[in-house]
Amino acid sequence: PFKPFKPFYMETTADIMIRKTTNSRLKEVDFDNLEFGKYISDHMLVCDYAHGEWKDPQIVPYANLSMSPSALGLHYGQTVFEGMKAFRMHDGSINIFRMDKHYDRFVRSLQRMCMAVVPKDIFVEGLRRLVELDKDWVPSKPGHALYLRPFVFASEARFGVKVSDEYRFVIFTGPVPSLYADPIKVKVETQYIRAAKGGTGFAKCGGNYGAAFLPTQQARLEGYDQVLWTDGIEHKYIEESGMMNVMFVIDGKLVTAPLSDSILDGVTRDSLLTLAQDLGFKTEERPVAVAELEDAFKKGTITEAFGAGTAAVVAPIKTIHINGIDYSLPQYDANKLQFKLKAGLENIRLGVSTDVHGWNYML
Repeated sequence: PFKPFKPFYMETTADIMIRKTTNSRLKEVDFDNLEFGKYISDHMLVCDYAHGEWKDPQIVPYANLSMSPSALGLHYGQTVFEGMKAFRMHDGSINIFRMDKHYDRFVRSLQRMCMAVVPKDIFVEGLRRLVELDKDWVPSKPGHALYLRPFVFASEARFGVKVSDEYRFVIFTGPVPSLYADPIKVKVETQYIRAAKGGTGFAKCGGNYGAAFLPTQQARLEGYDQVLWTDGIEHKYIEESGMMNVMFVIDGKLVTAPLSDSILDGVTRDSLLTLAQDLGFKTEERPVAVAELEDAFKKGTITEAFGAGTAAVVAPIKTIHINGIDYSLPQYDANKLQFKLKAGLENIRLGVSTDVHGWNYML
């Protein structure tokens, strides 16, 4: 069985210098018509690593970065990111969702890419202070959130192939709406692969995403919104859906592929599995064969399919293309499991339901 890297933590004391902007861009934001990725908040955190240690982090006005054209991260792929969200709760307070789990995954990604590990207190305190400073950017509309993007890249100016000795850690944020409100069409991909055993599929590194663009674009030209990735050996088993984990309701059970070194340990995936179990719904983490999906469609035993990820939370799937045939899922309504899980998750993040799992990091 897959055993992810056990994170190790570098301890330091986060003393964060803050330089506030004198020209807020908040007035430019149309909070009633947000577009994902369009708006970026006023400030960002920057922290450099050199000579074997992390320097003092700073929060400064959001601006372009200056770097050498020979910065190693531009050439050899040492770049890792996380995707997180902060939410405005029903009483106006703000929480950052599942900070610890996101940090653990960030560490595993950095370790896999042979990069310096950001100390936990810089990560946690940096996010806290940054969100607190830009709290007016956190949307209050249901389903909307402040997206948080921590990332690290190799910044050493040296063009030879090597593990970098210098890194830059940055966090920026921006208000976003929910994605994929309408059901999507997906195509089972059997030519290209997203990840292979022994590779970097479980890490959130830039190369995983860049390599996925071509087959995704081709699928869109064919009329589909995303691809369903299959395993890199036989194209026999379903692994992920586009940039998300994928889940199915088959024979009344919530089924998803097990974690492996080619599948991302999704925070939303983990949250939805936990909430399904809380509801008494049976869950299975096991290989899901393409042939099993075909058979389930023919027998009518598959009732739901959906992507699960930070950006979309839940992305309903209405059509799955398998071996030249479009298979349709039954019509969705509010009583379907995916929407109950999404509502349950949102209620926890908004403070409507009790956070029994300790997922909310309150500011």
